[in-house]
Amino acid sequence: MPRCLACLFAFITLSLSAGAEPTALTIIPESVELKGNFARAQVLAVEAQDAAAVNEKSADLTGAASFRSSDPAVVMVDSSGRLTAVGNGRAEVEVSVGGMAKRVPVAVTEMVDAPRPGFREFITPVLSSAGCNAGSCHASQYGKGGFVLSVIGFDPDLDHRSIARDRLGRRINLVEPEQSLILRKPTMQVSHGGGARLKKGSVDYEILVAWIKAGAAASSNEADVVGIEVFPRQRVLAVDAKQQLRVVAKYSDGRERDVTAWARYDSLDDAVVSVSPEGVVTTEGRGQGSIMVRFVGHARIALFVSPFNSSSPFAGWNSPNLVDQHAERKFRELGLVPSGECDDTTFLRRAFLDAIGGVPSVEETQAFLASSDPEKRSKLVDRLLGLTGDPAQDLYNDRYAAYWTLKWSDLLRNSSDGQAVAEQRMWAMHNWIKEKFRTNRPFDEFVRELIVAKGSVNSSGPASFYEINRSPNDLAEASAQLFLGTRIQCAQCHHHPFEKYGQEDYFAFAGFFSRVGTKTSEEFGIFGRELVVTVKSAGDARHPKTGKTLAPKALDGPLLDHPLDRRIALADWLTAKENKAFARSVVNRYVSYLLGRGLVEPVDDMRGTNPASNPELLDALSDEFIAGGYNLKPLIRTIMTSKLYQRDSQPTPENAADSKFFSHYRVKRIAAEPLLDAIDQVTGSPTKFRNLPKGTRAIELPDAEYPDYFLNTFAKPKRASVCECERTPDESLGQALHTLNGDILANKIADGGGFISKLVKEKKSDEEAIGEVYLRALARPATNSEIASAKELLAGTPNRTEFYQDLLWALINSKQFLFVH
Repeated sequence: MPRCLACLFAFITLSLSAGAEPTALTIIPESVELKGNFARAQVLAVEAQDAAAVNEKSADLTGAASFRSSDPAVVMVDSSGRLTAVGNGRAEVEVSVGGMAKRVPVAVTEMVDAPRPGFREFITPVLSSAGCNAGSCHASQYGKGGFVLSVIGFDPDLDHRSIARDRLGRRINLVEPEQSLILRKPTMQVSHGGGARLKKGSVDYEILVAWIKAGAAASSNEADVVGIEVFPRQRVLAVDAKQQLRVVAKYSDGRERDVTAWARYDSLDDAVVSVSPEGVVTTEGRGQGSIMVRFVGHARIALFVSPFNSSSPFAGWNSPNLVDQHAERKFRELGLVPSGECDDTTFLRRAFLDAIGGVPSVEETQAFLASSDPEKRSKLVDRLLGLTGDPAQDLYNDRYAAYWTLKWSDLLRNSSDGQAVAEQRMWAMHNWIKEKFRTNRPFDEFVRELIVAKGSVNSSGPASFYEINRSPNDLAEASAQLFLGTRIQCAQCHHHPFEKYGQEDYFAFAGFFSRVGTKTSEEFGIFGRELVVTVKSAGDARHPKTGKTLAPKALDGPLLDHPLDRRIALADWLTAKENKAFARSVVNRYVSYLLGRGLVEPVDDMRGTNPASNPELLDALSDEFIAGGYNLKPLIRTIMTSKLYQRDSQPTPENAADSKFFSHYRVKRIAAEPLLDAIDQVTGSPTKFRNLPKGTRAIELPDAEYPDYFLNTFAKPKRASVCECERTPDESLGQALHTLNGDILANKIADGGGFISKLVKEKKSDEEAIGEVYLRALARPATNSEIASAKELLAGTPNRTEFYQDLLWALINSKQFLFVH
């Protein structure tokens, strides 16, 4: 992606202003060659001196231009600049706009009287362009009206059978082609549930007619599409500006063909950009948006930027932190000015919750606020992460390990599922994960041990991965989603509509696990018959349709194998420094944990058609993660010590519309377990969990099956999925009612041995007592106005204990308590 957008404001001139007269004109392409009867091409009029001068700020003049063919018997051109071949010969298309004109030479060849359009090259794109083979239409699981097509034409053999052979060939009429149902239904000559999809006499209509006239043949020796290119790949536009896209397909025989007319266009950011079926992009709002362009199994992204505010460019932080350097560049590109820095109390509470899943004590808060050390924030992060090297300061390592064990236990779905015989297995995996985080082992080691695990699930923690995910398919899907950020589930049945993976890719990847075997053991007596993971000497994946044996193959990677255990080859490839997808997936998760959203969202859907909001930042963090030996703590430290992480959560009028570039800190609801721990700590009334020692924190719970009404209400996940989405951040009415009226919170606040009971017995002034409640609950001193208001309420309250209980209850129910802000 071009990086010169940092100079954006110096270049946004009249070329972005509606109604400005253009000063130069260039046509892309400069000449056109149309081959065959149905050849079409899109020409673009661009404000630039020549093709070499075209850049991301060049204005599109296509919509304002007029087009004229010098010989309509050779080539026709419509008002949008789309050319259609008519007859062999040469002609010119004149493009004029703003008093300027350019001529485009056009050569038309290979026109014949009886064209024979190929099924894959022409029919499939026509069906895709019309939407016939969309997942909501005839490519749905059972098709529509008994007519079934493959998703976006990924299986042309199936499509040909459905059109030309199914139902005794009733959908085509070789004698009277235009009476074919495949033509009469989409033109609404016959009732059609999908509505009008073709216009009689259009190029697409004539392609279908010609194909039927030629015998409705299946694909034979047709070249494959090997890729597509989209122009422009990136543009800076004002709101309401337009840009015509141009799409060129590249074929395996070396040909290139303009397929703008048959490509499918979808906006990935409707609030920023929209796109017409013809590929005309319109900027709807400010920000950064992407258009996904698809053509027969290939997809590309075109990126559009409409700056938020060009009048007050961001001055910058001059920070050495790579997070800040790339964030600064993005802010300047987008015309964003970030919010100011958060205060010390906000940072303290934020850092505690994000790093170790807890809130600071009164003593920790007071010590931090009293410090005048200019480096106290970075030193706090080092203490929380156990990076000081001084055991006297690295006091939080066990809490760090517990919190991140909870995160990865969720993702790895570690649970007894309520079965007593599975508890030993669950504990084995929990303790293994916790030890990895307690000793800060490299994350590539963590993943490698999971992938190549063997032995009893009751004694080998990572072996449980193979009891939780029993089949090669389940293992392939979980591994791809967890460690590559890739969802391949769709490819089990059909080619992924938004990805490059098909059934062969899916089952070849599952082949890495096809020789994993399991048996049972009697070693543990009545508690035994636990699963033992083994490796078999044979077993291969097969393509479900062709039956072909598939050698194990990495996703978008090479064929791999190993003489002892093909999973070793997978682990080697997965964690290799050259495999950037692994590092990017991990980094993106941790950005989301700390900053409230990933650079790619959803965090485990990092396909090529789901671009990062700041790809340079993602790459830089990934490179540093790899260079640092896949050590998670330095990654967390880099993010938490950045100025970006330390932004205030209060947006400014200028950046309020930003939802993905971190110009203000993204407020997050505290997850169920840390929230219960915070309530326990603040009230001084710890929760007792069944069969666990007194003092066990909620973040230390090893199982998803602990019965706790509070945790269930606040969406503790069941660990039924590897998707991050299982732990929903959404608030619910039940949660609000629970904190407002629930017995659990009320009983904790009123606990005779709790904080409030002790507070009212102490000889403290009202001002001191009120201040301590605020410090304990919100990790900040009470303001003068808060103290005054509280004292006024206290003066009118006969029961001092009830007043302080009510005050603590009110603070716990505040957003300042319930959210990381």
